Amino acid sequence: VLLVIVTSAITVSLLYFQLTREDHRWWWMSFVNGGMIGLFIYGYSFYFYFHRSGLTGFLQTSFYFGYMALISFAFFLMLGSVSFQLSLQFVKYIYSRVKCD
Repeated sequence: VLLVIVTSAITVSLLYFQLTREDHRWWWMSFVNGGMIGLFIYGYSFYFYFHRSGLTGFLQTSFYFGYMALISFAFFLMLGSVSFQLSLQFVKYIYSRVKCD
């Protein structure tokens, strides 16, 4: 729950900075900004494998990195979709409050 809240807050702040630069192409960037946590998880799995675990052998290595790739991709999709949905709600909210005279 805390991971989703922090990812959403960071994505909304990055979206706000992107919209203040008048860059209206925020759709994919909000998805990628939230999903980058999955890439970080996969990068940390390399550190964990080489410095903390005692795994050796080709089969253990291939299973470990294969499953970590799947888990990291699942986190990428999950957090990316959550951040996109929250960004969509944020954009709808801020543009519904704009008054045109």
